[in-house]
Amino acid sequence: MNVDNHYDAIVVGAGPAGLTAGIYLSRSKLKTLIVNEGTVGGQMVLTHEIANYPGVENISGYQLSNIMKKQALKFGCVIKSNTSITSFEIHTQLKQITLDDGVNYTADAIIFTPGGRSRTLNIMGENRLKGRGISYCATCDGDFFTDKEIVVVGGGNSALEEAVSLTKYASKVTIVHQFDQFQAFEHAVEEARNHPKINFIMESTLTEYYGDDKIESIDIKDLKTGKISNFKTDGVFIFIGYIPNTEFLKGSVEMNTSGEIVVNSDMATNVAGIFAAGDSVAKRYRQITTAVGDGTIAALATSNYIHQLKTTNKPVLTH
Repeated sequence: MNVDNHYDAIVVGAGPAGLTAGIYLSRSKLKTLIVNEGTVGGQMVLTHEIANYPGVENISGYQLSNIMKKQALKFGCVIKSNTSITSFEIHTQLKQITLDDGVNYTADAIIFTPGGRSRTLNIMGENRLKGRGISYCATCDGDFFTDKEIVVVGGGNSALEEAVSLTKYASKVTIVHQFDQFQAFEHAVEEARNHPKINFIMESTLTEYYGDDKIESIDIKDLKTGKISNFKTDGVFIFIGYIPNTEFLKGSVEMNTSGEIVVNSDMATNVAGIFAAGDSVAKRYRQITTAVGDGTIAALATSNYIHQLKTTNKPVLTH
């Protein structure tokens, strides 16, 4: 074992869950490494403005990410970003990961916080206008569209429930759905259909976004006729599904049919010494605050696991 490359804990992912775990672990004097595939902050970085983070009136996702990163570094956490894991071994007492530079790192425990991503329409203008009128979270961004006219894309429970929720802010909500029927519970459909602020454009899909600094309009294609019409809007909320970034863990830890990591109340997986937190775990609500909470619990449970491991020199059953 290379002592220099051995850590008490490795955190995979540097979104709010991973950074929080890093802060708690390193502050507990545990040698901690965070490895991250992209930019530190995860999906949080894409949020133009955060107005519902307790204790902070207004802050950008980039600013909040940077503060969390500085806190983790201050307590001694090592962060390696813009790197990827090429192989790993987690079913032995000593865990090991290999990064794309060929360097091996070992640890007594690993917390996986790879996060996830909302399904996108993948059409022209979407990447450019994300956070500038295009949103994937009603709870995060709804109040930015007070007295505005917005569009909701999707036909499942999330789309209809969030559309109703958004009527608290928006003056008009138009649901665009590619089929002639909704894939949602009947009560959700009825609530949306009976709401005076909600309108529907069925058997249609968005084909392009327009706007400079913010979204101004969209093109909507009628799937029956092929006709494309321009539709003015102040914002678009997309609810067509969520994808956890767990493909690399398939077959290694227990996951549900949606690819979400199954954990217990201590954020422990079914593998001793392996924990998970944030948007990649099986749960209903996904917010920055819930990710932070997950990261806190995972770090405390990991710290306890490492303490018991060093005391007894035996793996501790955590799930």
